[in-house]
Amino acid sequence: MAKVDMRAKMPIAPDTLWKTIGGFNALPAWHPAVEKSDVTRGDEKGSVRTLSLAGGGTVTERLDESDAKQRRYRYSILSGPLPVADYSAEVEVEDNGDGTSTLHWSSEFQPKGASEADAVGVIRGVYQAGIDNLKKMFA
Repeated sequence: MAKVDMRAKMPIAPDTLWKTIGGFNALPAWHPAVEKSDVTRGDEKGSVRTLSLAGGGTVTERLDESDAKQRRYRYSILSGPLPVADYSAEVEVEDNGDGTSTLHWSSEFQPKGASEADAVGVIRGVYQAGIDNLKKMFA
């Protein structure tokens, strides 16, 4: 199993960051690679979202767990162009106790059609693009 684990300190309160990223259908509002998201049933376990990507292509994901109190959700990729299989990820907003927060985004997966290093690089790039855009939004 390959793993990606990234953390980024954000200059905003955890509740503010969670309001921006915590909804399962919220990716188009903060991730530059996602143009549109269509979701079934909203933020309920088992909901499925289809992400339309900038430049073409779609990724279909399922919400496996959501806990607004803990500011965390887990999801799985069901299909898409990324070089991964059996992908499971977690997005969490941590309270730093000083008015700032930390975004923690992690995943485990099997590389598919690419080396482990290449698959990890692709996923890290996806995460970094979202993190960089959030930092711009809240600078």
